[in-house]
Order: sequence, then structure tokens, then C-alpha cells
Amino acid sequence: MSFTQPKPARQRVQRCELAVPASNVKMIEKSADCDADFVFLDLEDAVAPGDKVQARKNAIEAVNDIDWAGKGKTIVVRINGLDTHYMYRDVIDLVEQAGNKLDTIFIPKVGDPADVYMVDALLTQIEEAKGFENKIAIEAIIETALGMANVEAIAQSSPRLEALHFGVADYSASNRARTVNIGGLNPDYPGDQWHFAISRMVVACRAYGLRPIDGPFGDIKDPEGYMLACRRGAALGIEGKWAIHPSQIEMANEVFSPPEEEVAKAHRILEELEKAAKEGKGAATLDGKMIDAASAKMAENVVRAAEAIAAKS
Repeated sequence: MSFTQPKPARQRVQRCELAVPASNVKMIEKSADCDADFVFLDLEDAVAPGDKVQARKNAIEAVNDIDWAGKGKTIVVRINGLDTHYMYRDVIDLVEQAGNKLDTIFIPKVGDPADVYMVDALLTQIEEAKGFENKIAIEAIIETALGMANVEAIAQSSPRLEALHFGVADYSASNRARTVNIGGLNPDYPGDQWHFAISRMVVACRAYGLRPIDGPFGDIKDPEGYMLACRRGAALGIEGKWAIHPSQIEMANEVFSPPEEEVAKAHRILEELEKAAKEGKGAATLDGKMIDAASAKMAENVVRAAEAIAAKS
């Protein structure tokens, strides 16, 4: 292990993050009682230009009036991009009026560490001016070629940063990739064309202590495709996935919760290695397979995840 060990961000259970247009008050109210770990109120892509101001007001009211923490939710607001004139007022109005109840701010289309720096600076000044004790976290979406090219630097851009998300739709557009469905697989590609991008983002997250989260899957009538996308992401180290419809929540929660048999096996691995250590051995055998210190680290990851989910429940 390297002597250099970046401090991990605050860990939260984030198996599923439900996207909710802040322009739709009824959807906001329903989302408070869903089973997603995170809910993000969207001021960006899901809101038409003419509805931006009202959506912002709706988000502020919802953050203030709904007991998100009491309902087991981490509440997030996705602001508009830094290339728009909506962004600064999103941050200022939202944080000044509801910052003491807001968990994280979601920055879309982050292309450079300076994008995160700008939001961080605004948050710091507003929190100090208002005397808020709550320090609002930041999550960033990697959804452009520029963002992916700078993903390692972005991952180190702020101590507020907790998670990076892969935004497949805008990433596809940025790379001029041919797709058949948001987050789906193009049959002309021999495999998963998102593998490289997701893997690169996961490595950046794990290197600097962040949570890697996968973004949307557009076809809500294809639950099998959604589940396959979840499983592929989990195999690469993804911790959770967006839901753009309530029907996707249960599927994400299932895939990103360690199965009971996996948790049981993780405990067995740790027990066998503890026995081996008492006998002066650094490795052991379980079910005919060698296990060692690396096996213990993988097992500990499973056990910690299971414990965090149990504690949240």
C-alpha cells in the first residue's frame, strides 16, 4: 500500500438515486416516500427554460418543508450548468434559503476542476455568511469528453466532493457515439461500449475516496436491460445507479445490495484468515480456493456495505 492515502469522502448508502423534475410538485411529493436512498430534484435537463425559475422555487420549498432525513433520504438538487445564466442564482437562492437542510449539490457537465472550485467557493461564502453548521457536499457528473479527459483532476478538486456520476446521454453526444437508447448497448459494438468510460471513472473515484455512481437508463419498459446495466456497473465497482422512474428503484436496490450468500461467504473468509493468522499463516484455503490478505480486503468491503445498508434500514 502506498504511503499516500487520500482521505475518503463521507460514506453514504447510495444504491439508487431517483431523478425528479423540480417543475413537477406532485412527483416531488411522491418521491419523499419512495425506497431510493437519494433523491435529486432536477433544475437542469428535465426542466424547460420557461419553467426554470418556478422549478427553483419548488426545490427550495421541498427541501425546507419535507423531512427528507426522517424518511431516510439524502436530498440533492442538480443545478444548471456553469455555461448557463441560471447556475449562479440556483446556488445562491437555494443555499441561502434552504442550505441548512440540503445534503448535496449536483453539478452537471463538469469538464474541469475549476467548475467544482467555483461552486465550492460560492457554497463556502454563503455558509459563512448565513452561519450554517451544515457543510453541503458536492457531487459531479462526468458527461463530456472534456470531463472524462480530466476525471482524475476533477476527483481531487474539492474536499466537499463525495461522488462522481457517469452521465451516459451527454457523454454519447459529446463523443458523437452512436446509441440506440440512453445507457443501452449498441448491437454493432462487440461488448459494452461504456465499459472504458465507467471503469476510468471508477478508478478515479477509488483512488481519491469518492463514490462512483452510474447514470440513467432510458428505456423504462426494459427492466431486463436496466438490471443488466446495473450488474455490469457493479462488476466494475459502481455503488449505485440512477432511477428515472420509480419502477427502477427496487431493481437498483437489489443489485447494489450484497446478497445474503455473498455476505455469509465474506464472513467465512474473514474467519478462516483469522484462524490462519493464529497459526502463523498468511493464507488459507476455503472451498478449495486460496484466500489471502487481498481476499480479506474484498470481504471487508462486502461486510461494510451490508452493515451500512442494515443500519440505514
